[in-house]
Amino acid sequence: MRDAVGRVQSVLLVGGSSEIGLSIVRRLPRTESAVVCLAGPDRPDMERAAEALRQDGVARVEVVDFDACAAGSQAEVVTTAFADEPDVVIVAAGFLGDQETAERDPVAAAKIIDINFRGLVPVLVGVGQRLRAQGHGTLVVMSTVAGERPRRANYTYGAAKAGLDAFTRGLAASLDGSGVRVIVVRPGFVRTRMTAHLKPAPFSTTPDKVADAVASAIDAHARVIWVPGILRWVMLILRHMPERIFRRLPG
Repeated sequence: MRDAVGRVQSVLLVGGSSEIGLSIVRRLPRTESAVVCLAGPDRPDMERAAEALRQDGVARVEVVDFDACAAGSQAEVVTTAFADEPDVVIVAAGFLGDQETAERDPVAAAKIIDINFRGLVPVLVGVGQRLRAQGHGTLVVMSTVAGERPRRANYTYGAAKAGLDAFTRGLAASLDGSGVRVIVVRPGFVRTRMTAHLKPAPFSTTPDKVADAVASAIDAHARVIWVPGILRWVMLILRHMPERIFRRLPG
């Protein structure tokens, strides 16, 4: 549970090497004895991230192997992390993949769906149950504007994130009144390692700016946020744009 001045004592980051997720962890006010659990598939990257967090003053950092495509991995990470009753759970696992490959390779398409949606549903179910039992905590789930109206360039990724977004909002409704808060984060193009090979889209942002927005959303008890905020209105227009016009847009 958070201390008397609102500092977190335990954090779980699913997607333990995510630049966005790690930026959020650093942005949270922490106690001197705070514990951070990093869960993900890339242990070397997570070990480097763990050491950086220790250098930043985090008292204890745990690293847990988690593969969204492996059955049983989800329950294990939830059981391990909730030994410390996390105050904040951040689900930031993500895999962009390659759309052209996914269009002709069912295995490649399934991997995008598994990492961004199907493999995270058991995590969210487990986390939801544990947070409900605790009676407190904040769940932050990274969605994307790409799920609002998937485009030809990334529709497999967009479809997976749309599913994650919808499931999270349903979970939030089921947790209403339990003392647990759920925040869906819908950033636009974020300049990270995952997108380094792509040309930045309009209104692109950074992991630190997303982290700032999430920290503000936690303080404001927000439920859904867009980063940057103008994308809320941009996507409102795009959602209602006629299909014949939408398909002509670049990208």
